[in-house]
Amino acid sequence: MRYCLVSTNHLADALWFKDTDDYRAGMNLVAVVSYALGIPVLAFILMSNHVHFVLLCDRAKAELFITAFKKQYGRYYRLKYGTKELLRRNKVDIQELDPSDDSVEWAIAYTVMNSVAANLCISPGAYVWGTGNSYFQCPPAKGKRLDSLSGRARKRLLHSKADLPGGFLVSDNGYILPESYVRVRLVESRFRTPKRMIFYLSNSSKARQRLQTADEMIPAFSDQSIVAALPDLCRSLFGVGKASALSEAQLSELFRQIRFRFSANIGQIARTTGFPPETVTRLLDTYK
Repeated sequence: MRYCLVSTNHLADALWFKDTDDYRAGMNLVAVVSYALGIPVLAFILMSNHVHFVLLCDRAKAELFITAFKKQYGRYYRLKYGTKELLRRNKVDIQELDPSDDSVEWAIAYTVMNSVAANLCISPGAYVWGTGNSYFQCPPAKGKRLDSLSGRARKRLLHSKADLPGGFLVSDNGYILPESYVRVRLVESRFRTPKRMIFYLSNSSKARQRLQTADEMIPAFSDQSIVAALPDLCRSLFGVGKASALSEAQLSELFRQIRFRFSANIGQIARTTGFPPETVTRLLDTYK
């Protein structure tokens, strides 16, 4: 068996997922692409400006998988936001993993711990947009069967005409539960016990990153929270609803307000406002 860790670069001045509906669409399209291509998923996570997958396949199929996922989600994104080429220019890194050692375990731990390292939750199981809560579950996940929905409802849910198995389970949040198609039992067999999995999670590079930046871990807001608040913030400060209508001096004040109100760093300000990090830094330094 061959395994690959697939990661996209972090978008510096844009987001893959701007709201909950975007995350739902992404979750469902993971199921669609995995089933359509017959490429098993062991773990994945959808972060606001990048994604990670651990796949049971070789490099060629991993490239096929991420290309198909970007194409499918890119179509959804284009129809909703009118933005072209955003994901096509988002570079991808694929690392082949040696099944004879524990590199697969480390890759899974690295993937699901992304949300913890980003200060979005205290454990990977609390982050729903991925597989952090899929392993060693007791009791097993529950949802309604996909075939209990009408054909029109399935198409609307999946953002695709794909015909997935009727036994796939749909969560209360409106997405296919990863347990329906992710190779959960294979992952559990590699880790063997919950305790051993916790060891890998606690010692992954993402866990170390959180510890190394512990002093900076003041309560954080998600990118989506800031994006949702931006129109009202712009209106209250400047009387307009869009950051694109602001002067440089006003943008500088907006960036300062985001940093103060949401404890945001340069990267988060750039992602949520759509301005390059260099521009954010320059304006914050210029207008003090």
